[in-house]
Amino acid sequence: MAQDTPLLSGGAGFFTNTTGGNTTYQPILTPVLAAPIGQHMLVESRANVVETFSPQSNGQGYNHSTFLGLSYLQGDYIANSHVTLVGGYFLTPFGTYNERLSPIWISNLDAPLIFGIGTMVNASGTGAMLRGNAFSTEDVSISYAAYFSAGSTTKEFQSQRSSGGQLNVYFPKTGLEVGTSYGRSLEHNQTNAIGVHVWWEPINSPLRIRSEWAHGPHSQGYWAEADYRLSQIHGGESLIGRLEPVFRLQQTFRNAPDPSDELPAMNTQRVDFGLAYHLPHEVRLNTTYARQFSSTGNVNIWETSIVYRFLFPAWRGK
Repeated sequence: MAQDTPLLSGGAGFFTNTTGGNTTYQPILTPVLAAPIGQHMLVESRANVVETFSPQSNGQGYNHSTFLGLSYLQGDYIANSHVTLVGGYFLTPFGTYNERLSPIWISNLDAPLIFGIGTMVNASGTGAMLRGNAFSTEDVSISYAAYFSAGSTTKEFQSQRSSGGQLNVYFPKTGLEVGTSYGRSLEHNQTNAIGVHVWWEPINSPLRIRSEWAHGPHSQGYWAEADYRLSQIHGGESLIGRLEPVFRLQQTFRNAPDPSDELPAMNTQRVDFGLAYHLPHEVRLNTTYARQFSSTGNVNIWETSIVYRFLFPAWRGK
């Protein structure tokens, strides 16, 4: 019965971003619900509650805005070990950041510059998806995802009419994963996006290397990052073992103007350096510095955050 108990999890955090001398403050709450219904059904959802305080252009005080929305609200029917049917409002399965790294308690850095390629503007779709593990042995595992999204202008479930999918190959003994993504916008101007990613997380090592390249109709780019938690020095609970340095290099290349893909308007290079410190009770402190270069001007970006990760049952299981 305990396994049938709905779980409430997520993260709460406070973020600051200073770009070109202007500082923005954001308290964020991202609750997640996972509610099993019997042995084959699962209902899951993630919401975002964001308060933003940004400086006014005249330097007199701050503007304030509130955002409340859903990242996804979907039902999963687990047919067997190879097939899961998904219906509802789901994260677009393109690349790796959207589905794997976007929660505030996971990623040490903000979204990469190429995030808008292939994620269909809102990074979510309204429709159906088929996903699962196609083949698995001790040496290799192949997973897949294929989706269709209808166009929706509903405030809570905005999405583009699109289709696409993903194919990933994972080698368990080495911790290496190679994958490719495809997305096609079915709106008035039908366009294609493709992507490739390579992840390497060596077994029994805190090292993680992640990289991704994506090409859209009017832009392309890549990002590559590495992080290493110093847990092998006096253990993960020691003062030094709680520290996790992280580094990311990324570039975007503009082929033609397109204000809708949310990428920089000009060719851009950016390098990020970060330090995460993992405190007890699922609390993490994070600070990063980035230098961004483009023909429109170079800029320094400083970010700090504190994030608390929570997890508890919606009610006590029997």
